[in-house]
Amino acid sequence: MEAFVFDTALGHAALARQDEVLLALTFGHSNERTAANGLRKVFAVDSRSASSPFSAIQVEYVQPGEDELVDQIRAFANGEACDFDDLQVDASYLTVFGRKVSAACRKIPRGETLTYGQLAKNAGRPGAARAVGSVMSHNRIPLIVPCHRVVPASGGLGGFSAPQGVAMKQRLLEMEQSAGVLLAKC
Repeated sequence: MEAFVFDTALGHAALARQDEVLLALTFGHSNERTAANGLRKVFAVDSRSASSPFSAIQVEYVQPGEDELVDQIRAFANGEACDFDDLQVDASYLTVFGRKVSAACRKIPRGETLTYGQLAKNAGRPGAARAVGSVMSHNRIPLIVPCHRVVPASGGLGGFSAPQGVAMKQRLLEMEQSAGVLLAKC
Protein backbone atom coordinates (compact mmCIF):
# COMPACT_ATOMS: atom_id res chain seq x y z
CA MET A 1 0.00 0.00 0.00
CA GLU A 2 1.19 3.52 -0.76
CA ALA A 3 0.01 6.52 1.20
CA PHE A 4 0.58 10.14 0.22
CA VAL A 5 -0.05 13.51 1.82
CA PHE A 6 -0.24 16.62 -0.36
CA ASP A 7 -1.54 20.17 -0.30
CA THR A 8 -4.42 21.40 -2.45
CA ALA A 9 -6.57 24.49 -2.79
CA LEU A 10 -9.08 22.63 -0.59
CA GLY A 11 -6.56 22.08 2.21
CA HIS A 12 -4.17 19.24 2.88
CA ALA A 13 -5.21 15.84 1.55
CA ALA A 14 -4.10 12.24 1.91
CA LEU A 15 -4.76 9.16 -0.15
CA ALA A 16 -4.01 5.47 0.04
CA ARG A 17 -3.89 3.09 -2.88
CA GLN A 18 -2.73 -0.38 -3.69
CA ASP A 19 -2.01 -1.76 -7.14
CA GLU A 20 -3.49 1.36 -8.83
CA VAL A 21 -6.76 0.98 -6.88
CA LEU A 22 -7.69 3.98 -4.76
CA LEU A 23 -8.53 2.81 -1.24
CA ALA A 24 -9.19 6.09 0.51
CA LEU A 25 -8.99 9.87 0.13
CA THR A 26 -9.39 12.58 2.72
CA PHE A 27 -9.08 16.33 2.19
CA GLY A 28 -9.77 19.71 3.75
CA HIS A 29 -7.24 19.36 6.56
CA SER A 30 -5.26 22.25 8.05
CA ASN A 31 -1.88 20.50 7.88
CA GLU A 32 -0.03 17.34 6.81
CA ARG A 33 -0.33 15.64 10.20
CA THR A 34 -4.11 15.99 10.40
CA ALA A 35 -4.42 14.78 6.79
CA ALA A 36 -2.38 11.65 7.59
CA ASN A 37 -4.45 11.09 10.74
CA GLY A 38 -7.61 11.58 8.70
CA LEU A 39 -6.47 8.76 6.45
CA ARG A 40 -5.84 6.55 9.48
CA LYS A 41 -9.36 7.34 10.74
CA VAL A 42 -10.80 6.14 7.43
CA PHE A 43 -9.35 2.75 8.23
CA ALA A 44 -10.22 3.13 11.94
CA VAL A 45 -6.58 2.77 12.90
CA ASP A 46 -5.02 4.30 15.97
CA SER A 47 -1.93 6.11 14.71
CA ARG A 48 -0.13 5.25 17.97
CA SER A 49 -0.64 1.50 17.56
CA ALA A 50 2.52 -0.18 16.31
CA SER A 51 0.61 -3.43 15.73
CA SER A 52 -1.68 -1.94 13.09
CA PRO A 53 -0.84 -2.89 9.49
CA PHE A 54 -1.47 0.71 8.45
CA SER A 55 0.91 2.13 11.05
CA ALA A 56 3.81 0.43 9.21
CA ILE A 57 2.99 2.32 6.00
CA GLN A 58 5.14 5.35 5.36
CA VAL A 59 2.98 8.34 4.50
CA GLU A 60 5.02 10.39 2.04
CA TYR A 61 4.61 14.05 1.12
CA VAL A 62 4.14 14.45 -2.66
CA GLN A 63 5.23 17.54 -4.57
CA PRO A 64 3.49 18.66 -7.80
CA GLY A 65 4.54 16.52 -10.75
CA GLU A 66 5.51 13.47 -8.67
CA ASP A 67 2.24 11.53 -8.96
CA GLU A 68 -0.40 11.71 -11.71
CA LEU A 69 -3.44 11.06 -9.49
CA VAL A 70 -2.27 13.57 -6.89
CA ASP A 71 -1.86 16.14 -9.66
CA GLN A 72 -5.39 15.38 -10.92
CA ILE A 73 -6.83 15.89 -7.43
CA ARG A 74 -4.90 19.16 -7.10
CA ALA A 75 -6.32 20.28 -10.47
CA PHE A 76 -9.84 19.36 -9.33
CA ALA A 77 -9.29 21.34 -6.11
CA ASN A 78 -8.26 24.32 -8.25
CA GLY A 79 -11.63 24.18 -10.01
CA GLU A 80 -10.66 22.24 -13.13
CA ALA A 81 -13.25 19.81 -14.46
CA CYS A 82 -11.37 16.53 -14.10
CA ASP A 83 -12.62 13.17 -15.30
CA PHE A 84 -12.06 10.40 -12.75
CA ASP A 85 -14.30 7.88 -14.55
CA ASP A 86 -11.50 5.44 -15.36
CA LEU A 87 -10.01 5.49 -11.86
CA GLN A 88 -10.37 2.17 -10.08
CA VAL A 89 -11.72 2.53 -6.55
CA ASP A 90 -11.99 0.02 -3.74
CA ALA A 91 -15.57 -1.01 -2.99
CA SER A 92 -14.75 -4.21 -1.14
CA TYR A 93 -15.83 -2.74 2.22
CA LEU A 94 -19.31 -1.95 0.84
CA THR A 95 -22.43 -4.10 0.71
CA VAL A 96 -23.95 -4.94 -2.67
CA PHE A 97 -26.34 -2.01 -2.21
CA GLY A 98 -23.46 0.25 -1.17
CA ARG A 99 -21.59 -0.65 -4.35
CA LYS A 100 -24.63 0.24 -6.45
CA VAL A 101 -25.02 3.56 -4.63
CA SER A 102 -21.33 4.36 -5.06
CA ALA A 103 -21.43 3.53 -8.78
CA ALA A 104 -24.58 5.61 -9.28
CA CYS A 105 -23.05 8.51 -7.35
CA ARG A 106 -19.98 8.49 -9.61
CA LYS A 107 -22.35 9.13 -12.55
CA ILE A 108 -23.71 12.42 -11.15
CA PRO A 109 -22.40 15.06 -13.56
CA ARG A 110 -20.22 17.88 -12.32
CA GLY A 111 -22.29 20.94 -11.50
CA GLU A 112 -25.42 18.89 -10.79
CA THR A 113 -26.96 17.38 -7.68
CA LEU A 114 -29.34 14.54 -6.92
CA THR A 115 -31.44 13.98 -3.83
CA TYR A 116 -30.81 10.98 -1.62
CA GLY A 117 -34.11 9.57 -2.94
CA GLN A 118 -33.12 10.07 -6.57
CA LEU A 119 -29.80 8.35 -5.94
CA ALA A 120 -31.62 5.47 -4.22
CA LYS A 121 -33.82 5.09 -7.30
CA ASN A 122 -30.77 5.19 -9.59
CA ALA A 123 -29.19 2.46 -7.44
CA GLY A 124 -32.28 0.28 -7.88
CA ARG A 125 -33.87 0.82 -4.47
CA PRO A 126 -36.54 3.54 -4.64
CA GLY A 127 -37.51 4.64 -1.16
CA ALA A 128 -34.11 3.84 0.37
CA ALA A 129 -33.02 7.47 0.80
CA ARG A 130 -31.91 6.96 4.42
CA ALA A 131 -29.83 3.94 3.44
CA VAL A 132 -28.20 6.05 0.72
CA GLY A 133 -27.39 8.67 3.36
CA SER A 134 -25.69 6.00 5.44
CA VAL A 135 -23.61 4.82 2.48
CA MET A 136 -22.61 8.39 1.65
CA SER A 137 -21.63 9.13 5.26
CA HIS A 138 -19.14 6.25 5.12
CA ASN A 139 -17.72 7.15 1.69
CA ARG A 140 -13.95 6.56 1.81
CA ILE A 141 -13.30 8.28 -1.50
CA PRO A 142 -15.00 11.69 -1.54
CA LEU A 143 -14.47 13.84 -4.63
CA ILE A 144 -14.01 10.67 -6.72
CA VAL A 145 -17.31 9.25 -5.43
CA PRO A 146 -18.79 12.76 -5.29
CA CYS A 147 -21.06 12.49 -2.26
CA HIS A 148 -21.06 16.29 -2.05
CA ARG A 149 -23.44 16.21 -5.03
CA VAL A 150 -26.13 14.43 -2.99
CA VAL A 151 -28.60 16.64 -1.12
CA PRO A 152 -31.84 16.18 0.82
CA ALA A 153 -35.18 16.51 -0.97
CA SER A 154 -36.34 18.93 1.74
CA GLY A 155 -33.78 21.50 0.63
CA GLY A 156 -30.49 22.62 2.05
CA LEU A 157 -27.26 20.72 1.83
CA GLY A 158 -27.68 17.97 4.41
CA GLY A 159 -24.51 16.73 6.05
CA PHE A 160 -20.93 16.27 4.97
CA SER A 161 -18.39 14.26 6.92
CA ALA A 162 -15.25 15.89 5.49
CA PRO A 163 -13.37 18.42 7.62
CA GLN A 164 -15.16 21.80 7.54
CA GLY A 165 -18.45 19.91 7.11
CA VAL A 166 -21.29 21.52 5.20
CA ALA A 167 -19.21 24.64 4.50
CA MET A 168 -16.86 22.46 2.44
CA LYS A 169 -19.82 20.83 0.65
CA GLN A 170 -21.14 24.29 -0.24
CA ARG A 171 -17.69 25.34 -1.45
CA LEU A 172 -17.37 22.26 -3.68
CA LEU A 173 -20.81 22.72 -5.22
CA GLU A 174 -20.21 26.42 -5.89
CA MET A 175 -16.79 25.67 -7.37
CA GLU A 176 -18.23 23.05 -9.72
CA GLN A 177 -21.16 25.21 -10.82
CA SER A 178 -19.05 28.29 -11.49
CA ALA A 179 -16.35 26.40 -13.40
CA GLY A 180 -18.78 24.97 -15.94
CA VAL A 181 -19.24 21.36 -16.88
CA LEU A 182 -16.69 20.85 -19.65
CA LEU A 183 -14.79 17.69 -18.76
CA ALA A 184 -11.11 17.30 -19.45
CA LYS A 185 -8.52 14.71 -18.65
CA CYS A 186 -6.42 16.49 -16.05
